[in-house]
Amino acid sequence: MKKLNHFARTLLVTTLIAAGTFVHASDLPGKGVKVLPLQSSLAEETFQTQLVVRALTELGYEVQPIEEIEYPLAHLTVANGDATFLANHWNPHHAEFYKSAGGEARLSREGVFVSGAAQGYMIDKKTADAYGIKDLSQLSDPKLAKLFDTNGDGKADLVGPSAGWGGEAVVNHQLKTFDLNNTVNYVQGNYPALIADTLSRFKQGQPVLFYAWTPYWLSNVLRPGQEVVWLEVPRSAMPGVQAGTDTTQANGKNYGFPINNQYILANKTFVQNNPAAAKLFEIMSLPIDDINRQNRLMNEGENRQQDVARHTDAWIKAHQATFDGWIQTALQAGQAAKSE
Repeated sequence: MKKLNHFARTLLVTTLIAAGTFVHASDLPGKGVKVLPLQSSLAEETFQTQLVVRALTELGYEVQPIEEIEYPLAHLTVANGDATFLANHWNPHHAEFYKSAGGEARLSREGVFVSGAAQGYMIDKKTADAYGIKDLSQLSDPKLAKLFDTNGDGKADLVGPSAGWGGEAVVNHQLKTFDLNNTVNYVQGNYPALIADTLSRFKQGQPVLFYAWTPYWLSNVLRPGQEVVWLEVPRSAMPGVQAGTDTTQANGKNYGFPINNQYILANKTFVQNNPAAAKLFEIMSLPIDDINRQNRLMNEGENRQQDVARHTDAWIKAHQATFDGWIQTALQAGQAAKSE
C-alpha cells in the first residue's frame, strides 16, 4: 500500500507541476485537519468510503479510522459536527433522516457520488413463471402467499431491510396499504444473515421472497430477469416526507421505491471551512457496476479489511487519471479560496 501511495503521490505532483498548480506537501489544504468518516454496519459500503478516504488523504487531511453507526444516528452525528462525512447517503431514501438532522442548514450533499440505485421486492423467476406472479398485491391470495412460507404459519415470509435503514418504514406502510398483513410476514433482523439463508433456500429449489437493492453483491448472484424478477406494486405508496412520490420507473414498471442517487453527506460547517474537500465531495463519481463487482468479490471470500484496501488500490490504479483529476480540481478549489 505504501508503494502505491508513493507512486500515486509522485504521479500527482508531476501532474500538478505540469498544470502549473504545484502544491508543496506542507501546504496541502488538509494539513492539520482531522476527518472522521462514518458508515453503517454493512461491510459492502466500505469500498465507497475507503475511496473517499484515499482522496482526502492525498489532500493532506488526517483521516481517522472509519466508525460504524446506523443511518439515523449517522445523519445526526455528521450534522452536529461530531463526524465529518457519510459516503452512503441515499436520496430520497434517507429523506426522513436528513430532515430530522437539520437538512441543508446543517448538512451538505453536493454532486452525485453513485447514480441509479434501485430497490424493491423480488421472487425467484421459477415460481413467478409457474404461478403468474407479477405484483406484490397478488400475495393477498393465501394460496400464493403460502408458497413463500418458511416457518409453517401459512403466511409468506418476506425478508426485509434491517431496522434503521429507512426501508422498513416503506415496507410496513406498503404491506398495510396493499392489505397484505394477513398473508405476509415482514421478516426483519440481520439482513446479510437472512439473505444467506434465502440464497441457500433458492439453491435448494425453494421459492424465495425478499427485499433487495443495487449496488449489492446479491444482484450479481440472483440476477434480475434470470434467477429472480422484480415484483411490481399496484400503485405508488410512500410514507412520511416521501408521501406522494411517484415510484414508476423509466421502463413504466412500478417496483414500489423511487430510483435513488447516493451522495457524500458532509457537515455543513466543515465544507464551508474546507473548500478543497467540498469540491472533492462534489465531483467524485463511482459507477454502480464497479461497486457491484467489488461487493461480489467480498461475497466470494475477499471480505477482510486488507482485501477491501486491495480492491480500492486496484480501482485507483485502473482509474488513475480520473482519481488524479479529482485531486487536482480539489487543490485548485482550495487555492482559489485561499487567494480570495
